[in-house]
Amino acid sequence: MEKSNFVDQIKIFCRSGHGGAGSKHFMRNKLTAKGGPDGGDGGRGAHIILKGNTQLWTLLHLRYFKNILAEDGENGSGNNSTGRNGKDIIIEVPLGTIAKDEDTGMLLAEILEDGQEAILMKGGRGGLGNSNFKTSTNQAPEYAQPGEDGEEGIRVLELKVLADVGLVGFPNAGKSTLLSSITAAKPKIADYAFTTLVPQLGMVDYRDSKSFCMADLPGIIEGAAEGKGLGHRFLRHIERNSVLLFLIPADSKDHRQEFEILRAELEKYNPEMLQKDFVIAISKSDMLDDELKNAIGAELPKTIPHIFISSVTGYHLTELKDLLWQALNSKPVN
Repeated sequence: MEKSNFVDQIKIFCRSGHGGAGSKHFMRNKLTAKGGPDGGDGGRGAHIILKGNTQLWTLLHLRYFKNILAEDGENGSGNNSTGRNGKDIIIEVPLGTIAKDEDTGMLLAEILEDGQEAILMKGGRGGLGNSNFKTSTNQAPEYAQPGEDGEEGIRVLELKVLADVGLVGFPNAGKSTLLSSITAAKPKIADYAFTTLVPQLGMVDYRDSKSFCMADLPGIIEGAAEGKGLGHRFLRHIERNSVLLFLIPADSKDHRQEFEILRAELEKYNPEMLQKDFVIAISKSDMLDDELKNAIGAELPKTIPHIFISSVTGYHLTELKDLLWQALNSKPVN
């Protein structure tokens, strides 16, 4: 298999900075032999921060970052001098990235906008110096706080592709051909299953200089929800698509059954996917006459819009764009 530059999941051991200790110090100079407490606070340990970057589309740049260790805060010192905070580490990630704790599976952060920042691990707070503990009954406190420990553990970063329309279909259903026909994307196309092993994105030009993003996703098979084939690696990417375009080839043996298998795999993986808008496109329709189109149309669910297209001849591709734009911009009635 060819080596891919698309990386959509990585694990990194992270440790945020420890807080600096507060200072236990008393003022001493040539004019003051026994001055009061003047110990400064410790600095905060460095955070580890995720930041969204629209120029990134994969986690490849983080593949070789096995350990990310943030800087500790400096200790406080005399003359009420606060220690320097640790320098935060900023990890730039593509939009659609989520971060989880490997042990608990808990969602820790989600990056959806350019420039958005989320703290992946907080640095420990700096300890208070002894000057903070001076009271009327304790003029010379002999103690200061230690700094708090930072956090550490393995964090899992996952990328879920952000696209308006996701192409769903069995391997070799013609998804890559459709994407290359209506966008400037150049996905790999060949006449065998699983040509597409990673998501491909393209911008669809629409009327009046409008556009929307379409993703060609790796082909689904029965059992994908259980991890067969490309399994969860594929299914995770369609969670964020607003509209799912089911592509079923005209030469399929049973168009309705093929749609139901695809829908069932989505439901098993995440039932919330059934709340998305669906559109069905019958590809390779240049080989069909009107009688066959009517017969196929009668098989399909009545509640889901369908259209017959041909990516090779361009048949009904403009009408497909209209249908998708309408689905993307339909407002639910409250």
